[in-house]
Amino acid sequence: MKKLLAIMAFSLLPLLVFSQKSQGQQPLPVIEFKDNVKLPLTANERAQIEEVYGEYAEKYIYSNPFRLKSVKNILRNRVVIELVSEDTKTKDCTKLSEVTLFNSYVKDLERDEVFNPENFNPLKYNFRFHSRSAAMYRVDNTNYYILVKSQYQ
Repeated sequence: MKKLLAIMAFSLLPLLVFSQKSQGQQPLPVIEFKDNVKLPLTANERAQIEEVYGEYAEKYIYSNPFRLKSVKNILRNRVVIELVSEDTKTKDCTKLSEVTLFNSYVKDLERDEVFNPENFNPLKYNFRFHSRSAAMYRVDNTNYYILVKSQYQ
């Protein structure tokens, strides 16, 4: 009986190992930051961080060098706002009003009543910042699109 169990265990072992293999998922590449993330925060960037993180900004952003670089990368390189003037180039995508607010740290965080691309704070929204692919959002009732580039591109 022991021999039979041992034979079954050894014959099933390759199947168990094979089933643990990745299903074609490529490993994530190393995130490389552009040189502009080495520059200090601007007053506007600091205000955007503090608007979203409030009293937790020091603990979760400023005192964590990698997290600070990631936030700078989002604000400087990964969020692009484009105005599409031709109706033929408009695309169907998630509306900004459908994206929830990132209000984990500042509970009374509010959406902007009027969209202004000059002072838009992407940190306020639960965008897919850590996705393998880029994502696009449309600002409601406008021809503005927000493109969030993947950090792996």
